[in-house]
Amino acid sequence: MVTLHIEHAITDYGTWKQAFDRFADMRRDSGVVHHRVHRPAGDPRYVLIELDFGTAAEAEKFLDILTTRVWSIPANAPALAGTPQTKILDLVEQT
Repeated sequence: MVTLHIEHAITDYGTWKQAFDRFADMRRDSGVVHHRVHRPAGDPRYVLIELDFGTAAEAEKFLDILTTRVWSIPANAPALAGTPQTKILDLVEQT
């Protein structure tokens, strides 16, 4: 399993979550098999998202979609504050 890990500041969680939910079909069609959304305790204006894929190629392709078609268009990412930080992670152990 490969995970696209995303972290970024937001201006409002409710607004961010509505925008995130609008892209559910895009995530599914791009190969996302599971997702997790985290917020640091005590920091409601920051999110960490983990999107799981079967392959690194799928994760890289979806990251390109996020960069060019989502985050670069303010209407598609209305609560985004700053530039998202991303990493593509290979799962090496799980218990």
